[in-house]
Amino acid sequence: MRRRARLLAAFAALSLALGPAIAEARPGGGFSSGSRGSRSYSAPPATRTAPGTASPFNRTEAPRQAPGTAAPGYAPRPAPSYTTPSRGGLFGGGFMSGLMGGLLGAGIAGMLFGHGAFGGMSGGSGFLGFLLQLAIIAGIIWLVMRVIRGRRAGMPAMAGAGGRGPLPDAASGTYARQMDGAGGMAGAAMGGRAAARPLQVGQSDFAAFEKSLVQINQAWSAQDVSALRRLTTPEMARYFEGDLRDLAARGWRNQTSDVRLEAGDLAEAWSEDGVDYATVAMRFSLVDVTRDAAGQVVEGDPSARQTTTEVWTFARRPGESWILSAIQQTK
Repeated sequence: MRRRARLLAAFAALSLALGPAIAEARPGGGFSSGSRGSRSYSAPPATRTAPGTASPFNRTEAPRQAPGTAAPGYAPRPAPSYTTPSRGGLFGGGFMSGLMGGLLGAGIAGMLFGHGAFGGMSGGSGFLGFLLQLAIIAGIIWLVMRVIRGRRAGMPAMAGAGGRGPLPDAASGTYARQMDGAGGMAGAAMGGRAAARPLQVGQSDFAAFEKSLVQINQAWSAQDVSALRRLTTPEMARYFEGDLRDLAARGWRNQTSDVRLEAGDLAEAWSEDGVDYATVAMRFSLVDVTRDAAGQVVEGDPSARQTTTEVWTFARRPGESWILSAIQQTK
């Protein structure tokens, strides 16, 4: 019975250690990330391309604030190194998952070599003692994470608009599918939002959105952090860099190729405090493959295309190019 208990505990610990694996490794990681200025906590309107609702942000630096205030993610600010939030595992991602993986790995090694989970499973404490130690460690980590999240929640909003260099000009061209016809060109109803005004979005803007979709995937696949910083807000760049670090920590590399926009339309477009915003629904197809260090496929199919629908928000200042401010998943 004791041997069986050890094996069950080893498998359980191994599952916990491997639990926080990335479910979707493409740009954005399948999360809703970023900010939409004063509308960060308001769902964008449904469109023909995305008739359902967009998921609320589970990664955002936007504070809850009065309507009409400036976008927090558009201006850079000093910030600690990014730690990826929970990816569905019990202990979350980033540093904490690495810490727990190390502790659990040590426990597994101890059990396999007959020294107990943490040096004494076969001693007086036994299996219940092993579970108690896991519970104590999990409790400590939970308390630490709660303190960290509390401090982050109390951080002030990013101040000022800050300078930002222009991006390469978007190429002209025809949008894959005309974005929402004349209605989209006129913009969505603003619904009485304070300190915001409707924004006219034209065909050249739609071409820029499509080009950005392709360029961001190319930069992601090449792990070109400098390009990602040029194409996105500082907030989104931090998320992308954190996701790339998570993949690298597992010895994985994700590459997307042959990105094609299948359909797209405008959800809403507006200006507030000197910043233009455009939220668009995009259905696109691509080849999405994740490989390990040996080049073996761990996710995806190199010979099959995948299709997904996401809601992307772009931001710009007058005279500058559009950059990615947010990605939201659709329901």
